[in-house]
Amino acid sequence: MLGIIGGTGVYGIDKLQVTETLDISTPFGKPSAALIAGYLGSQEVIFLPRHGINHELLPGEVNYRANIFALKKAGVTRVLGISAVGSLNPNLAMGDFVVPNQYFDHTKGIRKHTFFGNGLVAHVSTAHPVCPHLSQLLAAAGEKIGIKLQTEITYACVEGPRLGTKAESLYLKDVVGCDVVGMTNIPEVFLAREAQLCYATIAVITDYDCWLDDPEEHASVAQVFETYGRSIIKVKKLLAALLESPDPEPDCECRTSLKYALVSPEDSLNPDQKTLLKVLTC
Repeated sequence: MLGIIGGTGVYGIDKLQVTETLDISTPFGKPSAALIAGYLGSQEVIFLPRHGINHELLPGEVNYRANIFALKKAGVTRVLGISAVGSLNPNLAMGDFVVPNQYFDHTKGIRKHTFFGNGLVAHVSTAHPVCPHLSQLLAAAGEKIGIKLQTEITYACVEGPRLGTKAESLYLKDVVGCDVVGMTNIPEVFLAREAQLCYATIAVITDYDCWLDDPEEHASVAQVFETYGRSIIKVKKLLAALLESPDPEPDCECRTSLKYALVSPEDSLNPDQKTLLKVLTC
């Protein structure tokens, strides 16, 4: 089952035939909002607005652990995020769609970034953090409706909520070699891997951050919302194309990421840790 995490401006899904609202509790607190379960076409999906239904959560205030855990507990096996990003690449223009395949963590260590700790130890590989099969499905769906999605993209995640300085923008662009910058995909992408979920993001380029010389080209909230708002129709078409025909889930490595990652022996865990692990490994 597909879980959709809506970013800025995406607080619901048109034509979603809602079947129930799921108020799921987790060991990490409440998710950003209640999960909305329903059908898009013939496929069952679950929707969650990342920032809450009224966009009341800053990027650093989102309870990423609760969000991913709740989706996993609800039966989701694939997670598709929708995000707004700034371009650090002169070949990526406003309004373009990308599906990042690599991530650079430039957050400040404030966010709760793992399900593990306190006696439960695991080290999950994130060398290739994005599900290649889900990325390929997105690219194919885009091609079918005339939307090109670039998939060899590196996403830099910054802490926010402020927009970056020019020095930071140039560092991420020229030193690290990132293509886009955003505030929300980390730790989301890594938690999905810890939960053995396939993960990918549709990232909509809304601005050029602030590395260009012309101040008129620098990112602003107004510009982000304007560009993103125009792109939402395309995002919805892309989702419809993705879900047009059922796709049998392959034997994906994402779904067995904990197989060799766990260090703590099971007989050393307390009941709560065993319950947590049961959800993550199911």
